[in-house]
Order: sequence, then structure tokens, then C-alpha cells
Amino acid sequence: MTKYTIEYLSENIERYIPNPDIYKWNQSYYFNFYDREQKTGGFFRIGILENVGEINCFAIFFKDGKPLFTRVNMNLPYTDQRLDPGITVAGITMRATKSLQTAIVKIESDDFNAELEWDLIHPMGDSIALSKCGDDDAIAKELTYVHPEGFCRVVGDIHLRTGETIHIDDKGFRDLSVGPRNWTGLIHYRLAWPIFDNGVSCVAVHGITTHGDSYQKILHDGERWLTLEKVEETITYEDDDIGFKHVHWKVWDETGKLYEFTGVPLFRWQFPYDSFMFVEQMMEYTMADGTKGYGMGEGGFSFPWQGNGN
Repeated sequence: MTKYTIEYLSENIERYIPNPDIYKWNQSYYFNFYDREQKTGGFFRIGILENVGEINCFAIFFKDGKPLFTRVNMNLPYTDQRLDPGITVAGITMRATKSLQTAIVKIESDDFNAELEWDLIHPMGDSIALSKCGDDDAIAKELTYVHPEGFCRVVGDIHLRTGETIHIDDKGFRDLSVGPRNWTGLIHYRLAWPIFDNGVSCVAVHGITTHGDSYQKILHDGERWLTLEKVEETITYEDDDIGFKHVHWKVWDETGKLYEFTGVPLFRWQFPYDSFMFVEQMMEYTMADGTKGYGMGEGGFSFPWQGNGN
């Protein structure tokens, strides 16, 4: 990367940033949420590969563990729109309403409509910079240069074709990304993004790559972002070796404090992407002291099949 500084990328990550020198140059926007009272959640992403001339996107809603609305388009024509001032792809609109703080996701179709707002509880933390993995880290080289993550209050309404309105008021997660996006550099990854009721939130990503293990590892303790010095996880899979049946994570922050939690899935959805596949699961997490949390548990798998990391 010769054209942009990390500072420039970080400040302008919601806006248009071209880089013709990297074929798979990516800008992407991701959101999720779970409302425990409504037992309703969702996953949303728009990924832009300008030099390839493609966009991929999805919007998945679920309720009571079953799909509510599903739209997946992994190979659409390119657009020069971005989150700031707004991007609409296949009926999915994402728009930054307050730079690096607040954004909306809107879904419009003949029989389903939704508009939700993500407002950050704390400023986002860049999981690449804070993880302190160095310039040779595989995730930093192959997948993204800058990757801010944030935990949000999520509010809005979902309107069903039955006439029912589901009001959402709980928490969710968002991230932004700019840099290369070469999924074939990964053999497998697994991650946990829990948001706990005691104010603790975690970004733990373990990538197994052709160059060895790689991590994104940061934690917010309710006051500040901390680097995770050590991450250990045990993933128990369903019989298909793809879906998470149970997870057990241990993470130690830069002060040496241990955070230990387990998780079970509430909903699962798979996203095919040519020679790679993503499996997203909304999880109920439980800390060792019984504190509950909710958030993503995700796995990625490269084809031809090279295993699930166990």
C-alpha cells in the first residue's frame, strides 16, 4: 500500500477510496443485531470490489430461530456509491447519518420492509491496529488494512406482509473494512463477537491461513479498548462439521485478566461465495460468572475442503 496512510483510510473508510493497484481492493460494511425480547435478529453486509467490477450483499432476518426474510446476492454489478453519503444495492440501503458513529440499514421489498439504526455505544476500535500482530500478519496482508469494530444500540421497525410490526430496541455490532480481500488466503477462520450485559464486548478472530495462524483480538471492558494477549477456543461442530454446536472461548487482555465464556447458537445461515463459504450464527453467550451476552459466532471455510480447524 503506497497511496494512502492508515490515518487517511481510517478517517475516510465510510467514503469512496479507490486503489487500482490491488485487483481485489475491497470496501465493505457489516451490521448485525439481536433483540432478546422479540427473539429477532439479523445480519447485513455490502462488499464492494471496484477493480473486479462486482458487489456482494446480503440481508438476513430471523425470528424464534427461523428465517423471516432472506436476500443474498453475491455477484452484482459495481456501483460507485458508498456508505457516506449512502449506498443502495438490490433493495438494501446503508447510509452513514453521523460519520463513524451512526448508520441506518433499510430493506425495501414488495412484502417486507425494515429500517434500523445502529448508534455506537463506544467509539470503534481498529482490530488490525489494536491486535498488534505486525505487518506480516496474514489477515492484515490478505483481508484488510483497517477494520474498525463497534458495539451499538439498535432501534427500528420491521414490517411484515401480514401487517405485523416488530419493534427492535436492543444491541448489535457493526464493522467497516478497507484493503485487499483475498479469501483464498484463508483455510478456515472462527470468531466470537459477544456483547455482554455487564458492558464487556469482545472481538476474537482466529484465522488459519496458508502462512500459519493469524488473529484479530481486542476487547472493550466497558471503559476502553484493550489488546488481547492470548486467545484460546474450543469449537464443537454439528455432525456436518460446519455449524457451531457449542463454543468455549478463553481470552486474556493486556493486563493479564482472563475472560471466559461459552456459547450456543440461536440461528444459523450459510453464505456461498465461489470457493469460500461463510456460516453465520447468532449466539447466546454466557460468561463464567453467568453473565449473558449475544452476538455473532462465525466460521469461514475454503474449498476444496481443507478442514474446520479441529
